[in-house]
Amino acid sequence: MNENEQKSLVNKGRLQGFLVTFIVMLILFLVVGGVAALALFGAGKFDIGLIYGKPQESVVDKETERKLDTLQAIIEQEYLNEYTKEDLRNGLFKGLLEGLGDPYSVYYTEEEYHELTEDSEGVFEGIGAYLSQDPDTKVVTVTRPIPDSPAEKAGILTGDILVEVDHENVEGEDLNVTVAKIRGKAGTEVNIGVRREGRDGVIRYDIVRAKVESMTVDSRMLDNSIGYIQIAEFDDITYTQFLKAFNALKREEMRGLILDLRDNPGGSVKTCVEIADEFLPEGLIVYTEEKDGDGDDYSSSGENYYDGPLVVLVNGSSASAAEILTGAIKDYKIGTILGTTTYGKGIVQQIIPLGDGTGVKVTIASYFTPNGEDIHGVGIEPDEVLEFDADAYIENGTDNQLDRAVEIIESKLK
Repeated sequence: MNENEQKSLVNKGRLQGFLVTFIVMLILFLVVGGVAALALFGAGKFDIGLIYGKPQESVVDKETERKLDTLQAIIEQEYLNEYTKEDLRNGLFKGLLEGLGDPYSVYYTEEEYHELTEDSEGVFEGIGAYLSQDPDTKVVTVTRPIPDSPAEKAGILTGDILVEVDHENVEGEDLNVTVAKIRGKAGTEVNIGVRREGRDGVIRYDIVRAKVESMTVDSRMLDNSIGYIQIAEFDDITYTQFLKAFNALKREEMRGLILDLRDNPGGSVKTCVEIADEFLPEGLIVYTEEKDGDGDDYSSSGENYYDGPLVVLVNGSSASAAEILTGAIKDYKIGTILGTTTYGKGIVQQIIPLGDGTGVKVTIASYFTPNGEDIHGVGIEPDEVLEFDADAYIENGTDNQLDRAVEIIESKLK
């Protein structure tokens, strides 16, 4: 790989705007209605209409039914390729959610819903790469391959754009549809086609799927007893991994901590709140507001309040749950936020199973920082703005943002 290719990949990893995360947020577990939905529908089929009733005015009126029948007749008589009625039904359901114009509200088929709920557990069978999708362009990008995964071993790189699965073009598809095609039993093979800046055409890899554990937390002790913890995303397993790393650094008598949330697209708010409770004094972490004015408050007990020097690294790809944690730390003034302005995703999704193995994800609320800040579409401005120096990183591995974080911690230790 030449220097220009390396530079492009690093810039993508550090400086590119946020792409919708591969690990879709299971906020359902934090919403009372969502918990009830899981309890009711988890055991098998159930008529969800008993809970939600009928709409005030159905979009499927007689005129719509006649038009759908006409379209189906045209498909039956004229359409060249094979299809099933199930394909058409799924298209109708997906189209209804797409009609909202909200990239975060999605209908999931039974297979997609299964993959969705599996994602947050942190262990799955597949190629082992974090994927994310731009809500506007629908481009799917490799955020990073998981270390020692089949994807990494095959040669998949951060910044690769996914365009094919088993020689089928997947450009423009919903991320979860693409993920369902990539996933499969360990030991089976899948062909992945990517485009890479600086290379012509599609690069294809035959990859044997495996059981992959997602390591979402990385940690180490830096010089001068300064601890470093990077959280890649907030999965169900992340809190356990974080706590293990955090406690290990404490046992080594760390004197300050750098929390790296760069390129963290979010994930489980439940996990985010658990981690926030390890840092914050007693008080509000985040609160939500729904369309009817109701909402939920999430608070810290203050029992684990971290009072050592703290720096949080963020960039334009730090989003959602990562912004919840960043916003709370900033509002309480317990740490220095360093880097570039975060993405600005201040809305909450709820996942609702439909009782037949399928499900929907819908935007149900806005969230606000403890001080009442609405960061949606705005992001969080760092206390100290510092662009990432990709040239220095490529040339000799220097991370100028991390180096500056160390300087800030050391200045507070004097």
